[in-house]
Formats: sequence, structure tokens, C-alpha cells
Amino acid sequence: MLKNKLLNTLILSVLSVPGLAFADDAPAAPAAATAPTPAVTSNVALVSNYLYRGISQSGNNPALQGGFDYAHASGFYAGFWGSSISWLGDEYVAGTTASPGAGAYDAGMELDTYLGFKNSFATDFSYDVGYLRYNYPGNYAIGATKADTDELYALIGYKWFTLKYSDSISNLFGTPNSTGSTYIDLSASYAIGDSGFTLGAHAGRQNIVGSTADASRAAGADPSYSDYKLSVTKDFSGSVVGLAYSTTTAEVGAGQVYHVQGKDLGRGTAVLSLARTF
Repeated sequence: MLKNKLLNTLILSVLSVPGLAFADDAPAAPAAATAPTPAVTSNVALVSNYLYRGISQSGNNPALQGGFDYAHASGFYAGFWGSSISWLGDEYVAGTTASPGAGAYDAGMELDTYLGFKNSFATDFSYDVGYLRYNYPGNYAIGATKADTDELYALIGYKWFTLKYSDSISNLFGTPNSTGSTYIDLSASYAIGDSGFTLGAHAGRQNIVGSTADASRAAGADPSYSDYKLSVTKDFSGSVVGLAYSTTTAEVGAGQVYHVQGKDLGRGTAVLSLARTF
């Protein structure tokens, strides 16, 4: 089972962007500090469904999230972020040396660490480059490939638009032989004057490579897919409320990659969230 993503928390959750935590992507790097001294911030969020790249990490259930960020005026940043998850436990299958299993029976947490450099240039342009490590502590089935993943990413932005490219330099979220898998993310974010409202749109493409992914495709279960999202957020003096609708092209039904315990984790769904940055 592939990873079904980071910061960019109660009313809405009951009904994954750092700061807002729609969590459709890896935790976004904090903006470069404008003060001459380093800045440290923290964030906490509650979401009705932790989506990462359009795939639920929490079994279509709520998740608690939070993290810390360090940002320097030079543009350097670093941080860590965590969320409750269920996908590794949901897909757990005990294995033997002869017949490897899958998942981890007690992995209920995702812990990410990242660092990078971001800044602006020319007029209305920006860039961001960095490294992101996804950690999934737990006891894995015998023979299972651990879900821990390393990615490098690069982003270019112009006004309201950003284009981001992520490349895995390790196996991707527990999929054997998947080094070199990529994700392309085109997003737009537009603040409506001083109203506190921000509109967002996103389209992404997760491409899984390697012999394991090829074998899955040959069996009629393609692990690669596209995802799409529309969102609106409202900032209430530092507490951000959000509503998003996300959908994917991931195949549904039994036997498909993102169908676990009777749930299609890539189906179209609304996500509500409440977040606060300190």
C-alpha cells in the first residue's frame, strides 16, 4: 500500500497546509522571517480528514496535527511536523520470510522533519528548495518495506501561483523499488482584500515508478494518479477556519491500491479544519 500527504483545529473538523493543515501536501516551508533575528513559531490543527496528495492518511477520520518552525531572515528554514494516521495499521498483514507482509500494526503517527531555503527575486517571483523526511515509527510486518521516505523538492512562484516538483530519493511510502517517484503540484492562492478570506486551487500528479508499481499496473491496479482541490479559508485573528473539496483519479473498488478495509481513500471528499499558529 502506498502512502494514501504537511501545514501550509474543532468546529470544522467535527462537520492537511501548514498553518491551516489541509495536508494535501508536505508541510509547507514557513515564510522567511522579515525581522533581523530568527523566529520560531508553532502550529496546531484539527482536521476532519487528513489528506495527503488527495489520499486519506487517517481512514477518512479526523486527525490531530501540529509542529514547530524556525525561519531566518536570510530565507533559511527548518522544522518538524506531526499528525495522527491510521493507514499503516489499516493495511497491516502479518508476514513471514517466505511471504512478506505489509504495514505496521502500531504505527499511528507521522513525524516529518524538513529544511530548506526560500526567498523572492525580480518582481513577484519566489523560489523554495529543500529536503523533507517522512518518518513512520512502528513495528512492521516481517519483510515489509518501511514507509520512511526522503524527498527533495523545488518550487517556483509568481504572484498567486506556485509550481512544485518533488523527487523521492528513497523508496516511496513503503513501496519497494520506487526510488525516483515524483510529484508535480500546481497551486494558486488568492487573498480577497482585507477580508481574511483566501481562495485556493490545486492540481497534482503522483507518478510511482519501479518494478513493484509496474507489476501492480499489470494486475489492473495503477498506483499513479492525479488529484485536484478547491478551498476557501478565513482568518479570525490568527485562528484559521477552512473548507476544501478534494478528489483524485485513483481507481475505486476492491483490489485497487487505495482501497483499504472497504474504504476508497482517494474518493472525492470535503475536508474541514481549524488551525492556530503561535
